[in-house]
Amino acid sequence: MNQDIARKARIIKTASYTALFGNTLLAAIKIGTGIYAGSLAVLGDGIDSSVDVLIAIMSLIVARIISRPADETHPWGHGRAETVATALLACILFFAGAQLILNSGQAIIFGEERKVPSAPALVGTLISIGGKILLAWTQYLFSKKAGSAMLKANAKNMTGDVMLSAGVLVGLGLSMLLDIGIIDSVAALVVGFWVIKSAIGIFMEANTELMDGGIEKEFYQAVFDAVRSVEEAGNPHRVRMRRIAGLWDIDIDIEVKPNKTVIEAHWIAHKVEKAIKERVEGVYDIMIHVEPAGNLEDEGYGLHEGSFKN
Repeated sequence: MNQDIARKARIIKTASYTALFGNTLLAAIKIGTGIYAGSLAVLGDGIDSSVDVLIAIMSLIVARIISRPADETHPWGHGRAETVATALLACILFFAGAQLILNSGQAIIFGEERKVPSAPALVGTLISIGGKILLAWTQYLFSKKAGSAMLKANAKNMTGDVMLSAGVLVGLGLSMLLDIGIIDSVAALVVGFWVIKSAIGIFMEANTELMDGGIEKEFYQAVFDAVRSVEEAGNPHRVRMRRIAGLWDIDIDIEVKPNKTVIEAHWIAHKVEKAIKERVEGVYDIMIHVEPAGNLEDEGYGLHEGSFKN
């Protein structure tokens, strides 16, 4: 099994356990406080943390799946499980946010009488803010260490949760200060829209990877520079780079002099592969196709050095 994948799986597992225990505690505090203090906004914040618990469980499952070696049904390995899970994560967040909007919106539209939440709601929200700051920071560190889009999305989600809880805190303060219970429902409505916004952003990032999309000029330029650093190699073209579990899968065509033997062309390609790995961090696999110099073909796919001139 690819050592980078194995290392990544271990880090995701550690990050997931951290998120699981932390969010379980915060969810219990917020849901309990929301029910006791009569705050729909705090209850909604607790539901959001419950979703984070599901995300942590999902991450543990993903860590187990991506650690499996490639087989006859998955010759590229199981790394894309992380991307699929990230997209699923976005869908869960979206529906949680939509449900919160429906519940709070119904209270506002139909003018349901809402009591002003009691003081424990403030205490629970303050604990939530402190806990989420700590969790977001740890998830961000783990995501950088593992190069994981899923952990990065989770860190983003938790950073959003901090802002979300801060909004709940403001809503609670105004509700208590002005003695107007409906403000709590308005705060819950804002929380719902924030959750949906985060879900859409996470889904779009995951979709880019699932569709093998995205042009990151600096990485392509690093590949072109690597080819140019090998004296016998030339004209890097038909370059395609895609992410698999945060690692790069690279296809590239190069040209060598037509009089080179097969073994000589092979070692030139080997030098190019080594040069690319020195310049691009986190390479999963490289496929190099060698062509005789001057062999002009209609290239239907991939990029060349002139692709970024505009």
